[in-house]
Amino acid sequence: MQETFCIYYTARIQKSYCWLVSSALRGTEHIAFDRAYDVPESIFEFFVPQAMEPVFLEVMAYFENKKIVSELIKSTNRLKPLS
Repeated sequence: MQETFCIYYTARIQKSYCWLVSSALRGTEHIAFDRAYDVPESIFEFFVPQAMEPVFLEVMAYFENKKIVSELIKSTNRLKPLS
């Protein structure tokens, strides 16, 4: 059985708008799971199902354009085993 893991992103969110980004993602099911990764730096992590990546990136592009989200980085899912 093949295991699948979500695509992993991190981003910095303006502190006064964290609620907005989180609400936008949670308001539509299955776009992404988000949580604060580094509270003092206002960095969030996002676990995105592969099929929802285009939608997630569209939402993030909107927030980046509004200067609410910055430093959106796609990287290896930190919960995925290395081997």
